[in-house]
Amino acid sequence: MSMRRSAANRYAASEDFLERAERVIPLGSQTFSKSRTQFPLGVSPLFAERGEGAYLYDVDGNRYLDFICSLGAITLGHGDPEMSAAVVQQLGQGVLFSLPARLEAEVAERIVDCVPCAEKVRFGKNGSDATAGAIRLARAYTGRERVAVCGYHGWQDWYIGSTSRNLGVPESTRALTHTVVYNDLAAIEKLFGEHPGEFAALIMEPMNFIEPLPGYLADVKSCCRKHGVLLVFDEVVTGFRYAPGTAQELLGVTPDLVTLGKGLANGFPLSAIAGRAEVMKLMEEVFFSFTMGGEALSLASARACLDKQREKKVLAVIEQLGTRLKAGVVERIKRHGLDGALSIAGHPSWTLLAFADCPGASTIELKTLYMQECFKRGILSFGVHFINYAMSDADVDTLFAAYDQIFPIIASAIASGDCRRYLECEPLVPLFKVR
Repeated sequence: MSMRRSAANRYAASEDFLERAERVIPLGSQTFSKSRTQFPLGVSPLFAERGEGAYLYDVDGNRYLDFICSLGAITLGHGDPEMSAAVVQQLGQGVLFSLPARLEAEVAERIVDCVPCAEKVRFGKNGSDATAGAIRLARAYTGRERVAVCGYHGWQDWYIGSTSRNLGVPESTRALTHTVVYNDLAAIEKLFGEHPGEFAALIMEPMNFIEPLPGYLADVKSCCRKHGVLLVFDEVVTGFRYAPGTAQELLGVTPDLVTLGKGLANGFPLSAIAGRAEVMKLMEEVFFSFTMGGEALSLASARACLDKQREKKVLAVIEQLGTRLKAGVVERIKRHGLDGALSIAGHPSWTLLAFADCPGASTIELKTLYMQECFKRGILSFGVHFINYAMSDADVDTLFAAYDQIFPIIASAIASGDCRRYLECEPLVPLFKVR
């Protein structure tokens, strides 16, 4: 494999290890979003060595302020001492048992206590487990097969078949999934009207980087009720990040089912489906079962994580820090003359810096340039700002100082009409658009 080396060879160990990893792993990664498809070769760290608090260290020994936060799964910080202590204690008692662990009920009770729709809970390992399980449950409950989707809902056939990444998904499966656009109630009404009595569920991210129009989510719920469709909120990202009771608490709309994941266990593999007892009772018949479903280390981390979030008011601290970050980025976009080219949106705990096409500077070229310059300055981001509890005001100041250097470079690249001249690598190629 040929790859372009950075001038300072800052990423030599990463690039060498990529060649080794790709001999045995397609793309050298288990996750598309962590692979070389999303990190421009020659200007990017490609492999992590360790995480510590708000920081991640690559295999070259470079330190980064980590705003990717393991794709949003880290809410407390890397290696949080209380989570680590809980996991080590559980390790001494066992990891996986031949009977259910007490922890399963103890974590489920905590979810029921704080999530409005949650009356019963089942666990999985990845967010895709939870979303696929919720759809199977909805189909069983309603006796219907079609589903409507709004957002990103994982890798399994029922959803990914509706995207451009549908290689290997049967057409018969793809035909049952229909995509709707967020904040377009009329499109949902039209879809349900065109297929009366055929939709089992509408699964949607209740909010990502676009805020719901006034009354939109309540109207979506009413529309689902009218058509006998279950409303499922995919809160794999927003759950235990936006509010203690998840985004449904923040937004004041209670769905029939919710899927949870990243915020549950501070990086340990755990997801959940929760919802109305009447619907969840069918989980006694629907086959949603894993050898690792009751794995105890992840559950121990989840119990400690949920307890710490409550006791330390973690999400309020995250929101306060994120609010300051968002305001500071807005101010810098204006100060550096980048209105129209850059914008920031989303809940303070999870914001996105978005890039717009400009003459001589495409969206993807600007994003590549941004990443190239961020990595040089020890900022790990592809435009996203996930906040975790280990971050401080000083870390936000570090980001601001970096942006005060990076934004003028972006402005110069736009003004030149030739953004590629500023790149030390080939531009990224978009994976696929889901939001």
